[in-house]
Amino acid sequence: MGFENKRTKFAVLAALFVLAAVLPLFLDNYTLNVLWNAMFYMLLALGLNIIVGYTGLCDLGYAAKFAIGAYTTGILIKTFGWNFWLTLPVSALVSALAACVIGAPTLKLRSDYLAIVTLGFAEIVRISARNLDITGSASGINAIERPYFFGIHLTKISHWYYVFFALVIVFIIISKRIRYSRFGRALAFIREDEDAAQAMGVNTTLFKLYAYIAGAVLGGITGSFYAVKMTSISPGSFDFTQSANILLAVILGGMGKIPGVIVGAAFFAIFPELFRDVPFVGNMRMLFFGLLLIVVMINRPQGLWPEKPVKR
Repeated sequence: MGFENKRTKFAVLAALFVLAAVLPLFLDNYTLNVLWNAMFYMLLALGLNIIVGYTGLCDLGYAAKFAIGAYTTGILIKTFGWNFWLTLPVSALVSALAACVIGAPTLKLRSDYLAIVTLGFAEIVRISARNLDITGSASGINAIERPYFFGIHLTKISHWYYVFFALVIVFIIISKRIRYSRFGRALAFIREDEDAAQAMGVNTTLFKLYAYIAGAVLGGITGSFYAVKMTSISPGSFDFTQSANILLAVILGGMGKIPGVIVGAAFFAIFPELFRDVPFVGNMRMLFFGLLLIVVMINRPQGLWPEKPVKR
């Protein structure tokens, strides 16, 4: 029975993979942009899910993580003439260092206190980007050169669809490996009962820092690809609203559940666009979207696709 379930699951995943791979052949640029935006939020939600879903921390400033990656790549390409692919390890390293700087002294805090600290860190990053000359001040960094991949200049939206599609697959594999590793089990223990985990010998502060670093690195990598896809970045792209949107995608889908997080991000990005051109609804689509979110949270507080409770 279990073997049959695995074969069915594999067949469904293979069919979805093939469908997603051939979609650009049949869709227009606008629809591809909407799907790209959905995958962009999937990447950010998967990164935040390690912090919020796996570990149970409250992070209200995740936009700062991918802002650091975006500005690192933008500065290295625009100011120093680096190749984009060489900026990725630097972006990951800078994101990890930033996570250590803010996480090491503050991750002993819990709940509301930690949320305020992460929110303050995001505002520091945004305000610094708005005032420093190297980040382009309020105007940001413009005309960032798009990269080449095996001789293909990534200029079309179909190119970026496939790039972000591949990134989503890589992030899912990373998230799954973390979830079912010894490290992931320690994070789940901390999420369920931090005091009990500490009493059993788990170094809760260190494991929370590792989770914070992992989430920051994934966010930084996403920010790097975002910078070259958009070719320009500015502080307005990394405000609190962006952080709230990413957190909303994680909570809406189901914290800790990888398919749930993906569904939540897709729902958040695609649903408002479905009604953009509908008469009498298009101008108020965000109002209806907000009402729908309230209904979903009342009836499904655990999310659209929650994680199953652990049984004895």
